[in-house]
Amino acid sequence: MSVINVEHISKLYGDKLVLEDLSCSVDEGDKIGIIGINGTGKSTLLRIIAGEEEADEGKIIFSNGLTVGWLGQNPEFDEDSSILKYVCEGKKIEEDYGYESDAKAMLTVLELEQFDEKIKNLSGGQKKRAALCKVLLQKPDILILDEPTNHLDNKMSDWLENYLRSFRGVLLMVTHDRYFLDKVTNHIWEVDGGKVYYYDENYSGYLERKAEREERQLASERKRQSILRNEVKWVMRGARARSTKQKARLERFEQLKAMDSPKTAKQVEMGSVGTRLGKKTIEVYDISKAYGDKVLFEHFSYIFKRFERIGFVGHNGCGKSTLMKILSNLESADSGSIEWGETIRIGYFAQECEIMDERQRVIDYIKDAAEYVRTSEGLVSASKMLERFLFSSDMQYTPIAKISGGERRRLYLLKVLMQSPNVLILDEPTNDLDIATLRVLEEFLDEFAGIVITVSHDRYFLDRTVDRIAAFEEERIVIYEGDYTEYQEKSGKIETDAIESVDSGAGLHIKKNNEKKKEGREKWLASKNKEKLLKFTYKEQKEFETIDEDIEKLEEKIAELDGQISKCATDFIKLNEFMQEKEKTEAQLSDKMERWVYLNDLAERIEEQKKEKKEKRE
Repeated sequence: MSVINVEHISKLYGDKLVLEDLSCSVDEGDKIGIIGINGTGKSTLLRIIAGEEEADEGKIIFSNGLTVGWLGQNPEFDEDSSILKYVCEGKKIEEDYGYESDAKAMLTVLELEQFDEKIKNLSGGQKKRAALCKVLLQKPDILILDEPTNHLDNKMSDWLENYLRSFRGVLLMVTHDRYFLDKVTNHIWEVDGGKVYYYDENYSGYLERKAEREERQLASERKRQSILRNEVKWVMRGARARSTKQKARLERFEQLKAMDSPKTAKQVEMGSVGTRLGKKTIEVYDISKAYGDKVLFEHFSYIFKRFERIGFVGHNGCGKSTLMKILSNLESADSGSIEWGETIRIGYFAQECEIMDERQRVIDYIKDAAEYVRTSEGLVSASKMLERFLFSSDMQYTPIAKISGGERRRLYLLKVLMQSPNVLILDEPTNDLDIATLRVLEEFLDEFAGIVITVSHDRYFLDRTVDRIAAFEEERIVIYEGDYTEYQEKSGKIETDAIESVDSGAGLHIKKNNEKKKEGREKWLASKNKEKLLKFTYKEQKEFETIDEDIEKLEEKIAELDGQISKCATDFIKLNEFMQEKEKTEAQLSDKMERWVYLNDLAERIEEQKKEKKEKRE
């Protein structure tokens, strides 16, 4: 049963159409992950559904009596409030004695036991946990979360994952955490170019279905182009447009011409940038760091190897970011020493996006770092690099104030890379970066001819990019060989039903034997189809004669259903029936259109064959 109906939503920011005539429904039990490149409208869609922002057109209809819990990317706080007062805000404790005890229990689980601590004294991760606690305590029917894992350490991400897996209400969330998506969701919505593509799958299934959809689109496009070539010849021969059949064929020809080619999602491109790395790297000798009575780490010594990939992990506040600043020579250790090789050039990507002059143009921000950068392809200009990072020529000359938070994060990453570092220090690089950018960053790091030092709570990113883990454990830093999953196994921090590798489950690396089987099936089908192209079967001939009328009837039925849907916007039972019938009819139309393409292609080949035979006889 539908609990949310989204009807013809559109949203325009300036001259950019973020969402265009979007209609969909959310059913009971749906756990939806919303993904897409930064700036495409993911957060906007969430805010509109949550009632935090208004659409320019369209409306959202909720079933009666449902409560909604909303957690935005940047929650607002009363900085002088205590933690407990904040999470219980708006609740009359004297009327619900159990609420305060529930709040204290959840705060304890989230490691916020100092209930009277002021919000202003909390770290970014602690504030995020407090905001999360506040919304979860409300036990809403519909939970809407925008980047819930940002600023959460690995332990808290695991806890939230388990909580949401057992959550019985409806969940809509934006997140870049691919393990999290795979474990929690049963539907994926991909926002791209103002449209939303729907997949009744978790993240692994989405990757497989998307690959299949793109393959079908490309196959249909190849067929369309083939038919168009033949149709052009037919029209140029002066086809008789007298009969109904010939008129329908001409109309279909015009429709084929007007169809857009399938658009592949834009991808960030990163050329291989960097400066030659000498033999001496970064050598750390017996360093310690404390703030007052709080000791972060003691007696840490380590020599970073050339081309090393190492990930630092630990709970929020343990000192990971502090260590990154020390390694970047932005902060000093209390004791010990660090030596940097003469060729070392550090690119430091901080956890928080650096403060930007919002009046500054995008291109000027990058030119402040470098006008040109040397890549494997030669010198590349700042403007060209911006295009590779999906900043069009128009966007490059707009003020930073007009781009989204995720786009600013991507811009900041480019600025770091424009400095041609040979040591990359990445502090929570996955925060606010979309999945498409993360994939390209991961591929870039594969080819990067230097050292990669990263702090991350993103289990997938660590498994994908590092071969050594440095774990903060009781004021010590302990080194483990292997990726994050191997570290969990070795340190005893993983259960028997541990995280499975999304690499294989999500279909990111297709097994060679499956590729061979698929290739063999395709060759067999191609040869079989080639034999069939010699003539129509009786059934195909009958189908060819009536398919134009069949398509027309299905199109008329969809138009009628659209009219019925618009008349019963508040009758959820009928609305759901009509939407299901429309979905079924659209699937039938899609099948018929594919069949129409096949039959017309076959008809043209038969005609060509007859023509060739006739020419041979003559």
